[in-house]
Amino acid sequence: MIKDVFGLIYAGEENHNLRELVLARSVAALPIGGRYRGIDFPLSNIVNSGIRNVGIITQKNYQSLMDHVGSGKEWDLSRKRDGLFMLPPFDNAENMAINRGMSDAIKGNMSYIKRTSQPFCLLMGVSNIYSTTYNHMLKKHIENKADITMLYNVEKREIDDSGVSRDLRLYTDEDGWVTEMDYNFKYSNSNKISMDVFLIHKSLLEYLVDRSVAHGHYDFISDVVTKNVHNLRILALEHKGYVGRLDSINAYYQLNMDMLQDEVQRDLFYTGNPIYTKIKDEAPVKYGLNASVKNSLLANGCVIDGEVEDSMLFRGVHVGKGTKIKGCIIMQETDIDNHCTLEHVIADKNCHIREGRHLAGDINYPSIIRKGSVL
Repeated sequence: MIKDVFGLIYAGEENHNLRELVLARSVAALPIGGRYRGIDFPLSNIVNSGIRNVGIITQKNYQSLMDHVGSGKEWDLSRKRDGLFMLPPFDNAENMAINRGMSDAIKGNMSYIKRTSQPFCLLMGVSNIYSTTYNHMLKKHIENKADITMLYNVEKREIDDSGVSRDLRLYTDEDGWVTEMDYNFKYSNSNKISMDVFLIHKSLLEYLVDRSVAHGHYDFISDVVTKNVHNLRILALEHKGYVGRLDSINAYYQLNMDMLQDEVQRDLFYTGNPIYTKIKDEAPVKYGLNASVKNSLLANGCVIDGEVEDSMLFRGVHVGKGTKIKGCIIMQETDIDNHCTLEHVIADKNCHIREGRHLAGDINYPSIIRKGSVL
């Protein structure tokens, strides 16, 4: 039955709350967990559900995303029939290669949607990190004859003053039907937070998007979902596992720190649904005679001669002698010289921290080192 579903991932969303981390990459290409990218989790969830037709809608800064995903071989999506389709914006009479929102992006790729043989669309964003399959979601959708079925998780989470992007709160009755929604409302009384996953029949999606764009409304959540909460049968299902989010610097930092916990690791990676990613062949981590590593995740290719604690190190990171790193996220190919101290720092790729430098942020406001910086 899941073969009646195709996946559509909207990877074109921007989030300025992620600041320097998304200046040259999309949110979907954001490195997390030592060896993964944001796109790996929704793409793996789709594949683990048995879906074999997946489109990824991009907007800008998608070169690193396309390089990472490639032909979809790692996700078994390099196929003659169906498979993986990258859908970058293009210029024509209806679309000026600039998507004004998710609805506008879907409208611009309507030819792909019309060509699909599957009648149901599983539409999702890339800002939620979790592990699941969607077979149960499709079953409930059909049994209840819902127009739209959504996923949510329950948590206490406040919207900061800058406004967390795409924060949608749901109110449901005892049977799970959505009765009201709050979108980016700081004083919402609901703790049911949408995970940006929508199961909908293809024909209904086409109608809703066409109608919204025709009226000059381009955002899918605010202009399609929330405005039709009383006109459509919208069913909400709870996801009870771990959910991390890529919608602010604090959320990104907390997600990586959460991945150091055994409970979160088991929920994300050891449930029988593997998270696939692009494979790179590198040597195992090399530890020097004076190296000390506590409660940290280190990817292949790292060389550790100093002390690392409560940190996430990506591939090819070098930590010099006498250097102490605590509560940090150090991305790929960053070189940290001898006798440095880093605490609550997010260092992007290819940075060089010179000998004797002392850098510190706060656990609630980590310091960010821009990609390729030399300090």
